[in-house]
Parts: sequence; structure tokens; C-alpha cells
Amino acid sequence: MVEKDILVHVHQLKKYFSVTRGIFQRTFGAVKAVDGISFDICRGETLGLVGESGCGKTTAGRTILGLYSPTAGEVLIDGADISKAKAKDLLEIRRKATMIFQDPFASLNPRWTVNSIVSEPLRVHKLFKNDKKRTERVFELLNLVGLNGRLYNRFPHEFSGGQRQRIGIARALASNPSFIVCDEPISALDVSIQAQVVNLLEELQDKFCLTYLFIAHDLSMVRHICDRVAVMYLGVIVELGDRNEVYENPLHPYSQALLSAVPIPDPKKDRERKRVILTGDVPSPINPPEGCRFHPRCPISKPSCSESIPELKEVSPDHWVACHDV
Repeated sequence: MVEKDILVHVHQLKKYFSVTRGIFQRTFGAVKAVDGISFDICRGETLGLVGESGCGKTTAGRTILGLYSPTAGEVLIDGADISKAKAKDLLEIRRKATMIFQDPFASLNPRWTVNSIVSEPLRVHKLFKNDKKRTERVFELLNLVGLNGRLYNRFPHEFSGGQRQRIGIARALASNPSFIVCDEPISALDVSIQAQVVNLLEELQDKFCLTYLFIAHDLSMVRHICDRVAVMYLGVIVELGDRNEVYENPLHPYSQALLSAVPIPDPKKDRERKRVILTGDVPSPINPPEGCRFHPRCPISKPSCSESIPELKEVSPDHWVACHDV
């Protein structure tokens, strides 16, 4: 059996945000944004992370990179524990692991030129000794993502949304990373531009052997670009497996509901398929339900579902599900 080359290891990761009230800022609870997730990402692989808005996807991505300090759990990137790393070691880890942000309008400093934005990682990590070398590298990066290098002295407001996202991708590539968290990088773009950006990400992955954590809402796009898919609900992972296995044979009721809402281009097949309509609202992450977090909205819930937390178990090779009925 060939041993897997694991680049990112996440074990029981938790991130809570304290909730305060009053002029004395007294703590009366915590938002359990991420509550004990575990998975591995192999080198050169793309893992998709999907779920409803507010389920903790973005928080998970930022905590994995150390932008948020984890409340508990372990994150290893290329063998280095990001939660225990000292300042010097953390800087080296962040050279290897970067992020492409969701909003191309808010993630770029409007007062900086493209040259300053893209070359900032080069300055921080001291990859080039002088400005001339850094500018040459910026030209190279801009051409790599499909932009004219001569635009390096322009400001972000002079570019379209798709061009701004390409600038963000160039910035993420500047330090020669091996792992990139793509936090819904196409959700703010026009449909025609989305395909171009996704194709660019795939080309860059093949060229530089990049590893992605791809966070998204568009389930069709996730199936296209990802090797494996993790389905997240209210801070926990409820299903994890190969993209085709999860899409063609979803076992968790929440996964079934999500995938039943994916548009099908064939009207006849769309009419024939069975839609799973969820009732009720998403519970508050401050006070999540006891037992299975999905049981208040689950169409097949039983009394036992509210009594014990289902374990994420392997039901078939590389297909993991957290459900009492599976």
C-alpha cells in the first residue's frame, strides 16, 4: 500500500469566540464557530469545504492558517504545528501557506499600487534583496495570472473584479507556497469570470504542485475542481469523502438536502428527482442542540439522535459519515 504524502493535518480543531455584554464586557457564552473538525489534505490535492452560510467554513480556513488562534486542537502544515510555533517559525509556516480571500474589493489596500500589494510578501519574507528584483518578480507574477505586468503601478480601483482577484492570486503565489486556502474565491465574480479564475487555479496547481483547501457554496464548481469534499454543518463535519462518492451516494441527510438543490441542466431529470426540503432554522452556534446538531431539522431523526453525538466513522473506503442511521 502506498503511503499518503499528507501536507495538512487537522485534528479536533476548535475555535470559539467569546460573547460579551454590557459596559464591563462580561462574558456570558461563546460562539462555537468550529467545534472539533478533523481531516487530512495530501500534497497536490484539493479538498472542498461546503455548507450553509455561517457554518464555520471561513473560520476553519483562517484558523488553519493561524489568522485566528485555535481554542483547541492541532494543525500541522508540512509537519509544523502552527498553534505552538514561535514567531520566527510561524513566519516560515506562513511563507508556505497563504490565502486567497473571498472579496477582491475589500482584500486589496486601496492606497497601495499593485506593485506594493504583490511585493509585500516578498518584503516580509525577505526573498529578494532589492526593489529591482522584487519588481521583476511582480512582473513575472502578474503575467503568470494573466495580467499585463506593465499595470504594476496602477491602483486596485482601476481594475475589474476578476482582475482584482487575479491580483490577489498573484499575491498568494508571491512567496512560493505549497498550500493555499481559497476562501470562496469566485463567489463575488460574474459567472463568465468564475470559470476563468477556476481554470487559472487548476493550471497553477498543475504547474507548481499546489495543495488547496477550496471553500465554496457552488456545489457544481466544487465537484469540478476538488478531489475530495467535506460537508460542514454548524461547526462540525458531517460527511467527508471522494467527490464522486459524496455526490452520487450522499449518506448524511444534510448532504442529501444540499445536493438535491443543485440545478440540473436537463429539465426532465430536474422534474423527476426528489427534492429534500429542510424545515426550521439553523440553530444558534452559541447554544447548539444536544446530540446530533442536525437532528432538529433532520427528516429521519429519532429520539436517540438528541442524546448522543454521532461519531465521524468510515462506512466505506475513504467515505466518512457522522450519522446514527448510517
